[in-house]
This record gives sequence, C-alpha cells and structure tokens, in this order.
Amino acid sequence: MSDVVATVAGTSVSTAEVDRRETELRASVLASALPRPGTSEGRQLRRWLTQLLVTERVVAREAAERGVDDVGAPTEDDLLPDTPARLEIGSVAAYVLREPLARNLFEHVTAHVEVSEDAVAAYHVRNPHRFVEPVTVAGGWHRPAPPPSLDAVRTVIAAHLLASARRRAFRLWLDARRADLVDLAPGYEHPGDPRQPDNTHRH
Repeated sequence: MSDVVATVAGTSVSTAEVDRRETELRASVLASALPRPGTSEGRQLRRWLTQLLVTERVVAREAAERGVDDVGAPTEDDLLPDTPARLEIGSVAAYVLREPLARNLFEHVTAHVEVSEDAVAAYHVRNPHRFVEPVTVAGGWHRPAPPPSLDAVRTVIAAHLLASARRRAFRLWLDARRADLVDLAPGYEHPGDPRQPDNTHRH
C-alpha cells in the first residue's frame, strides 16, 4: 500500500501521520474501547483518523486564506454545548472544533447565517413547552407548567435555532471544501463510503 493516505490541495498526508495518531489514541484512556488493529473495525478507525487529518489540513488552509487566527476564539461549549449538538455537526468536525483556530473559522464561515422571525414563531408552535421550567409542588414533585407566550421565549428560541443553523452551515461548508480539496487513497476511503469493503452499514 502507498505511503500516502490522501492529498489535500496536492499536499500529501502520510501513513506515518495516521500511525502516529493511532498510537496516541491507543495510549489514551480510550484504549480499551478501541477495535483491535487489523480488523475491519480497526481499518475503519484508521479511515476516521484519516478524515480527521485531512480536515485539520483543510481548516488550516482555509483559515490562512481568510486571515483567520486563533486569538479570542469562542469556547468549545459555546459552539457545541451538548451531545445533540456534537451529533448534529458530526464526530470529525466536533473533534476539530476543540482547537481555537477551527472555532474562529466556524465563526467566520457562519457569520452570515440568520434565523427569521417566522422560523422562531413556527418553532414555538411546534414546541410550546420546549423552554419552560416545570413547577415544583409539595414533596418535591414537578408538574408541567403552562406554555409560555412567544414573547417570553422569543430570544432563547432564536438563539437555539441560530446555533443549530450555524452548525449545519459549517458542516455543509466543510463537506464541500473537503470534496474540492481532498483526494483519498484506496483503502482510506471515508468510513461511510458504501464502496469500501469495511462499511457495515447496510439497508
């Protein structure tokens, strides 16, 4: 197999880089949860690590082209406050966003995203109890509170929808930039590529 697992805008990513990341991961607290090397699942792990490496390269390249640095970045929790947010953006993007440079790039790429008043109102109609605190009654039990008015929760709904829309915009943008810039070597296809033999997701 080639010593190159991928190229990003013509620059090679080597198998040694994947080896190094795998060694680091297997020396971490996650070691017991990782698949054995050489198995189908082990090869999928290496494909995931390859995705991580090429995504880091894409982020660095795009940040440099846009004059984005790592100063004054929002926190990881600002962008990915909970597990649903991490699932929404995907594991590779979530991992990359641990770095301040990537978080500032996220801010730059998604600065144009907006949420309309109509979208806020429609969300409130669909989810009238989404942002209401339960009422505590005798004995520490809780009972549902009446749904708040749109005016009472407009700001929090707008923030919730905007954060979700920005995560989606960043994920789609990142997917598009990887498609334009990255070429993967045989054996290092995306883990979810149905054409590679270790993809076990079947319908």
